[in-house]
Amino acid sequence: MKLTRRTVLKISGLTTVIVALLPRMAFAARNTLRTVRTGIQPGNKTRLVIETAERPSYSLSYEPNKLIVTLSNTAANTALAPAMAAGTLVTAITQAQSGDKLQIIADLAKPIDEIPRDNILMLNPNGDNDYRLVLDFTAGSGAATAATATTTTTTTAPKKSTKPTRKYIVVIDAGHGGKDPGCIGKGGTQEKTVVLSVAKKLKNKLDAAGFQTYLTRSNDTYLKLAQRAAIGEKKHADLFLSLHANANPSRAMQGFSIYTLSEKASDEEAAKLADAENAADKIDVSGFEQFDKDIRIALSSLQQHAVAEMSVEYANGCASAFKRAKITQQPGPDVRHAPFAVLRSTVPGALIELGHLSNAAEEKLLKSSAHQDKLVAAIVKSVQGYNFDV
Repeated sequence: MKLTRRTVLKISGLTTVIVALLPRMAFAARNTLRTVRTGIQPGNKTRLVIETAERPSYSLSYEPNKLIVTLSNTAANTALAPAMAAGTLVTAITQAQSGDKLQIIADLAKPIDEIPRDNILMLNPNGDNDYRLVLDFTAGSGAATAATATTTTTTTAPKKSTKPTRKYIVVIDAGHGGKDPGCIGKGGTQEKTVVLSVAKKLKNKLDAAGFQTYLTRSNDTYLKLAQRAAIGEKKHADLFLSLHANANPSRAMQGFSIYTLSEKASDEEAAKLADAENAADKIDVSGFEQFDKDIRIALSSLQQHAVAEMSVEYANGCASAFKRAKITQQPGPDVRHAPFAVLRSTVPGALIELGHLSNAAEEKLLKSSAHQDKLVAAIVKSVQGYNFDV
């Protein structure tokens, strides 16, 4: 019998498939490499992001001026061109296949030490992204060598401290204000008043928890959306939270919702909400003209992508904290995305709709000090659970 690439033999009524004349990798590798990219993070850290179709099992090893990431059961993607950002420690990225293992080899301009576990993050799929292994590192003594390779699997999540290791900076934006009341409930409750009250309480709680916080407004003041975003930039914030209350044509609609920045809205409702919020000062959300040149550059390409990833990570954690606190959620996904002008910056952040003033019962809740305290407690937990270091 002539042996072909796939020879099927029927033995005792069972079908046995014998795969011949193929390298082991061709049938053993189950995962697929999607993208590899680099970027710059605060603290002059280099970020290496490896995106795969399935959750990868990986190990790290170090050679002089090289970082090697070995992915198990993964096939090379020879057509892939790494997206390389300027100013990182990575000078080149190559792939090497060894059986069913794929090595991602990053050539480095300077040696690095072994990457701390807290600087390694595994991100779950969201939007257009698959699984992402995120590695952040800086130049070091080069003490790490191949002999001291660190093997890390994805079964252990990064340790998250409930207390900040340094005073992380959080900017809290109370939406609307001054001549812009925001939405108004049937009982006359103004959005600008509710969110300012929550913002002040949140600042006090986060300050007490060891964070350094700033308010974009501390009184009934009108600010343009670009001014609010610029405060986050000026304060070198690690996280930007914009607080709002919602309105809906259906008086029955209620619950919180959380949004992050995206050029394309995740759904029609998110698009309409972004249009309504952006109408506060008619910002042109498709351009960056309101920002300084260096910020416009930073908003481009990989930096913008990295900020979006970190924002979604926070937003998912925030939604979980709200649900654990048994705060009613608006029907739909945990996190939505839309082109909110107030979030357009180099600072990771989210827009939190605390509830619906258009719903009579929720209007009463949003006015109550007890419910505001409940909202604040959930947000504090989400900030404490956020991994600022990655």
